Amino acid sequence: MTLSAFNSLLILAAYFIGSISFAVVVSKAMQLPDPHSYGSGNPGATNVLRTGNKLAAVLTLLGDALKGYFAIFLARALVGVDTDSWILPAVAVAAFLGHLFPVFHGFKGGKGVATAFGILLGISAWLGLAALSTWLIVAFFLRYSSLAALMTALFAPVYFVFLYGFQPMAMAITVMSALLIWRHQGNIKKLLNGTEGRLGRKK
Repeated sequence: MTLSAFNSLLILAAYFIGSISFAVVVSKAMQLPDPHSYGSGNPGATNVLRTGNKLAAVLTLLGDALKGYFAIFLARALVGVDTDSWILPAVAVAAFLGHLFPVFHGFKGGKGVATAFGILLGISAWLGLAALSTWLIVAFFLRYSSLAALMTALFAPVYFVFLYGFQPMAMAITVMSALLIWRHQGNIKKLLNGTEGRLGRKK
């Protein structure tokens, strides 16, 4: 097998890993409704939490984050790629696209917050910590989970450039951030209209 063919298979594997929707997997395992069938219809931890099953929501969150981390870990373990190589950025984007458009679940995926965090953590512990800190600060003071995700998406490429300079990975993170913001269009409209739900507030 040629190197280019191997790299292509690695990128495809990352997409398949990202395509595993833990919201669906956990819901089926715990005999909960399909997350596409209630609430926002988004297969993510927040929507799974609407069932009232906190354990299912936590498992979904962890699973979606770990698959992003694992895709990066696998790439590094197999070919030793680093952030200045084009392969790792391609793997990162492929895993993220897998979550947004999962082949195993009719291409109906989530918004990508947890998976993006896992990917960032896989790229760099410092980058993951910076992203998590941003989310926590915004969520704590403003009480909007969606706004925290949006702000983190905006700052993630900046953090990478500050830590490691302009590398191909910076462009990959920018693409993921843009896609994450795009997936939050509904939340952005609600934020602008003042109708977005706050953390800790019961509907």
